[in-house]
Amino acid sequence: MKKYGLLALIIAAGVLLFSCKDKNRVKRTDTTTQGIGEVAVDECFAPILEEEINVFESLNREASVIPTYTSEARIYDLLLKDSIRLIVGTRDLNDNERQIIAERKQRVRKYRVAIDAIALITNKSNPDTLLTLEMLKSIATGKVTNWKSINPASKLDSIRVIFDSPNSSTIRFVKDSICDGAPIGKNLRAIAPESETPDIMRVTSNLEVIKYVAANPSALGFIGVNWLNNPSDSTNLSFINDINVISLSREAEATPKNSCKPFPYQMALELAYRENKDPAQRGTGGYPLTRSIFAIITDYYGGLPTGFFNFVASDRGQRIILKSGLLPANRPMRLVQINAK
Repeated sequence: MKKYGLLALIIAAGVLLFSCKDKNRVKRTDTTTQGIGEVAVDECFAPILEEEINVFESLNREASVIPTYTSEARIYDLLLKDSIRLIVGTRDLNDNERQIIAERKQRVRKYRVAIDAIALITNKSNPDTLLTLEMLKSIATGKVTNWKSINPASKLDSIRVIFDSPNSSTIRFVKDSICDGAPIGKNLRAIAPESETPDIMRVTSNLEVIKYVAANPSALGFIGVNWLNNPSDSTNLSFINDINVISLSREAEATPKNSCKPFPYQMALELAYRENKDPAQRGTGGYPLTRSIFAIITDYYGGLPTGFFNFVASDRGQRIILKSGLLPANRPMRLVQINAK
């Protein structure tokens, strides 16, 4: 009897120990197609993620994906603190961030879901719709502060440069990819104040950029191109009518022939330009202000966050991205050049 009693005690202790070690998994009731899951999203991509969530939930009636739209800095902070296990942002994790997650015995999965572009927008009354990259850098660093420096015949005065928020991926892109590490100009202003609560569900600042530019003739706005998508144009060759979208050129002087706008096919040309190792095959590139969008997940359990992660990477999820005016990361795009005779 004592032997059996001791055996029962050992078994009970083992079950208790296993349940304590695996308590997080036991508490989870969601699956890849049902339950509740959370995702933290760089608010630059709120419109496209809203569409992804709506379609995913319509296909999986028992699923509810709760998004938190916030700054880029905040979404990576949430992931590192294990407050959330699925994020959508514009950069991969660095080695230190991966080490922090590895110490929790979590596995990181990363997927490049789309190619995005930073669009430059101006008021409809502004006739200047062409800029060179060099001129744009001068504006972003504060060396050029007046529209007359761009066009002596301009009737506009000081350039009012507007972006969404101080901690956004947009301003990081401006610093890293446009200013090349030089300080940004004092004439750049964020719509959202730095003290704004970082983790509330908000998408207002990007909309405010559009509204401000539409109301101020001398404004120049920086904004993610998916906010400008024209839903009535299935060809993705136009934008909303409230503002002008600037064409950019790599040349010393911008002309209509050597400048381009952030259309998906121009993003594809730029991607090929950057990734082609053979200079002879690279061509001249496309729209230069492009960046990748990544979905990053640490949900080892494989619940609803994993299901949504897989959906965004799927063919259907990628078609939603193409419809939004961005370039899907894993759908082949065929570029056809038509020469009019």
